[in-house]
Amino acid sequence: MIGIFDSGIGGLTVVKKFFDWFDKDNLSYRLLYFGDTARTPYGNRGEEVIKQYALEDAKLLIERGAKIIVIACNTVSAIATDYLKNNLSVPVFEVVSPAAQKAVAITRHNRIGILGTRATINSKIYDHLIKQYAAKAHKKIGVFENSASLLVPLVEEGWLDTPETKRIIKKYLSPLKAAQIDTLILACTHYPFLIKEIEAKLNKQVKLVDPALEVVLQVKEFLKNNSAIEQQLNHKSKHQFLVSDLTNRVQNLAARWLGEKIKLEKVNLK
Repeated sequence: MIGIFDSGIGGLTVVKKFFDWFDKDNLSYRLLYFGDTARTPYGNRGEEVIKQYALEDAKLLIERGAKIIVIACNTVSAIATDYLKNNLSVPVFEVVSPAAQKAVAITRHNRIGILGTRATINSKIYDHLIKQYAAKAHKKIGVFENSASLLVPLVEEGWLDTPETKRIIKKYLSPLKAAQIDTLILACTHYPFLIKEIEAKLNKQVKLVDPALEVVLQVKEFLKNNSAIEQQLNHKSKHQFLVSDLTNRVQNLAARWLGEKIKLEKVNLK
């Protein structure tokens, strides 16, 4: 199985991109998803707590058969990727580096905006990686970041197209628009649920980068070149969706966001 985890159910944007790939290529890989709905959001936590939560989440997936771990959370990707790689025996993928690479490749005027949680922005991981990739591409790129932590609870509450949410989005995007960005990374897997509202507040020429799509493309390339691991993936079981706290609201939102009926299972972290 391919194990995917996030601090809540926003990581279902990554699941959706995996499903699109499976359908397009007629594949039967199985996904094991865990959303830590009892402790969401991670974006306002300290680094040590985020690392602890991330390791607990990943171990849960591995214990249930995951052969690959995908961090469907920009906050964890920014803070705990190396920590997980050093403490786990399976391949670990994250959403930050592929998104940064994509943004560097497509920017036209070398002005990239980052919209993310406070922890992601404070980590400066996107700024570091973009400038690293830019140097390799012989580009000089300006990076403009803004924290948008309120968007996570709004998405988790299902407030996707309310007037309040639209006003908050406008406020968060204002400094990025003033910086005349031409590319924007949605640096939280919750944000693609608000993509229509975000696009409506941006110049039509601004290109959006969805880390969910970019990490799926990276996993696809990895499996193509690592047949031994690819052969370990379970093709016969069903997709499984686990959460640490299960409510009717979470169940209904998950099904609506994924676009199909799914059964969430509540599990306890050790």
